[in-house]
Amino acid sequence: MHDHDFAGLRGILAADGVNPCHAGALRGALYREIDAALDSRPFLPPLRRWVDRSVGESKAFFLDQPELVEEIRSEDGLTRKFLLRLRDGETIETVLMGYAERHTVCVSTQAGCAMGCVFCATGQGGFRRHLRPGEIVAQVLHARRVLHEIAPDRRLRNLVLMGMGEPLHNYEAVMEALSLISDPGGIGIGPSRIAISTVGVVPGIRRLAEEKRSYQLAVSLHGSTQEERAALVPVAKRWPLEELIAACRDYGTITGKRIFFEWTLIAGKNDSPATAARLAALLEGIDAHINLIPLNPTSGFSGAGSDGDGAERFQRILRDAGFPCTFRQRRGIDVAAGCGMLRGEGSGLAV
Repeated sequence: MHDHDFAGLRGILAADGVNPCHAGALRGALYREIDAALDSRPFLPPLRRWVDRSVGESKAFFLDQPELVEEIRSEDGLTRKFLLRLRDGETIETVLMGYAERHTVCVSTQAGCAMGCVFCATGQGGFRRHLRPGEIVAQVLHARRVLHEIAPDRRLRNLVLMGMGEPLHNYEAVMEALSLISDPGGIGIGPSRIAISTVGVVPGIRRLAEEKRSYQLAVSLHGSTQEERAALVPVAKRWPLEELIAACRDYGTITGKRIFFEWTLIAGKNDSPATAARLAALLEGIDAHINLIPLNPTSGFSGAGSDGDGAERFQRILRDAGFPCTFRQRRGIDVAAGCGMLRGEGSGLAV
């Protein structure tokens, strides 16, 4: 049921002979209520009978709730990583991160990833399948329930599509899920608080611009030349750096929105002063914010992260060129919940 928006719920009810006017109550129960139980909802009799019959036939299908296999918490208590099993047995990971002023959920859009970024654990494990809209939505609902349990006075305010998978490789399902998540009558996370991170799927970026989507766009760049980028991000061979930057320029022109460029700092690969200067020249004229990301360890990549002095020098060059440039706050490194560390596998560290 979490695959369906308001119009879809109306259609389902109508097809089963139930007045579509009950769709609002059903949507509220599915998306607005923290408690997933439906048997205690004060539905009007026609909807009550339909829900009881539908849940009785297949509760797993009706609610589409993934099974929690494992929850592990970082030592500082600010990050929780969930290993979730879907109905077909596939597993994915979702991360809930706490900050002083907000809580953010990081969700997966695919089981595995086909992009193959050399420093990313998800890419190292390969691609298994796309997630359906309801499987993406269910991760947000799970994180919201957990947040309500641990901090009833806090709301889940931000969503980042930076978990397992490439969101723009699963475009249709992701957009359907985000429509449900951002619906004020549903979960209600505003579009401006939703960030889509892409490794540079150029057709997807252009489509976002054409459709004038209101979400935030983050582009994983990691290289200032085609050769430098292709060595770290194999998909650059399909969509070269020149094409990617052109798409980003057009996106900014059409939407008027700032683009966040993500840059994982890898010692000896992409952290030199010359690289920083090339990056500044490459992004000239784009309304850009550059997020510098310390390299997180993965078993399939032997590279080392930049040292502190080198990272600060890189940042200084970009700031001197006029770009907002910040270091991403690291979260959950001790439980393999940081950027590029998700694999959808158990850790044996359940708490």
